[in-house]
Parts: sequence; C-alpha cells; structure tokens
Amino acid sequence: MKTYTATPADIDKKWILIDAEGVVLGRLASIVANRLRGKHKPSFTPSMDMGDNVIIINADKVQLTGKKRTDKTYWRHTGHPGGIKSRTAEQILEGEHPERVVTAAVKRMLPGNKLARQQMTHLRVYAGAEHPHEAQNPEVLDVKAMSKKNTRTA
Repeated sequence: MKTYTATPADIDKKWILIDAEGVVLGRLASIVANRLRGKHKPSFTPSMDMGDNVIIINADKVQLTGKKRTDKTYWRHTGHPGGIKSRTAEQILEGEHPERVVTAAVKRMLPGNKLARQQMTHLRVYAGAEHPHEAQNPEVLDVKAMSKKNTRTA
C-alpha cells in the first residue's frame, strides 16, 4: 500500500469563523493552529499548506486562566542597544491592538518554518464582532461547545 500524498489540486480550503468571547486563550490557539495546518483533515500532508482560512472575532474578550492576565509578559526589542521592552497581557488586551495576544499564541503553536509563516497569512483576527469576510460565507466553529474546559468565566 502506498502512502497518500496530497497535491495542490487536492486541497480544498474552507473559511471558518470562531467567536473568542469567553474562550480560554491556549485552548483557542491550539484549535486554530490545527485548523491552519490542516491536521483535522484525513488527507493531511505535512509539507503542504492544506489548512483552512480562519477568522477570529471578539479577540479582546478572550480569557486567561490563573494570574496570566497580570503576570504573563510579552517581550520585544527595538533593535537598539538596551532596547528591550515588556508589556503584560492585560496591557495589550486593554490597549490599541488586543488581537495581538491571540495572534502571538497561535503563531507560537505552529512550527518555526516557511510553511508556518505562509499558513499564518490565512489567519484573520478582529478585536470586535464585525469582520469584512461575509462574502466568503464562513462556517461557524463553536469552540465553547467542544468542551466545558474551553470556557472560563471572568
């Protein structure tokens, strides 16, 4: 029996809509990373970009467990000597771009290679409830209903 390998003609990409309101960040990120890679499909091929396009709305209402909201630190560097900067998850979620917390969590659950960077282009994250992708007719994926552990009350 030969091993099945998908070709570009075999790839069927769908649009998935996920509401992140009240969903735990890490569980959301792992589900989205699997969808972006295409590991949920029986025809998964590791070297091909077979994942779906994922739209996440209400990213500013995502939940973090424990003390992560105040203690989790995101670091960045300006490129200049002594230019390391830090912000907490709470500062980012209450700031101008709260969707960056979700984007960073998903990015870190993908492998660090060219294919993962290409797959990250299929992720769209919005802080509010509106998104400009209605024309693609996205299927709604209810992450809250998958498991009771996926949600957390503030």
